[in-house]
Amino acid sequence: MALAVAAKNLMLDALGGVAVFASLHTADPGLTGTSEVTGGTPAYARKAITWNAASASNLDNNANPVIDVPAGTYSHFGLWSAATAGTFYGGGALSATEVFAAQGTYTLTDADISMP
Repeated sequence: MALAVAAKNLMLDALGGVAVFASLHTADPGLTGTSEVTGGTPAYARKAITWNAASASNLDNNANPVIDVPAGTYSHFGLWSAATAGTFYGGGALSATEVFAAQGTYTLTDADISMP
């Protein structure tokens, strides 16, 4: 069954209403959110993310969460329903792997979700 763009936008907007926290990961989080970052001072924590209205089968974040990270290599982001625990909705690769030699911050600028 083929879906119209209007149906895809509706589903993406619904996802944007519940996927309201972003995480960072040291590897592909798969379907469960594995490899999420831990540690640091200030401590790593998921950050709130908000979305523009879906358009053309694409959901685009409208704010760029700034996430505290300890030294390490970060390659993926994830989307969650809550700041701790919660439901994992999926994730993707960062536009480029980021390496931090010391504590720092990562700004998640592109967490777009598209439906083919």
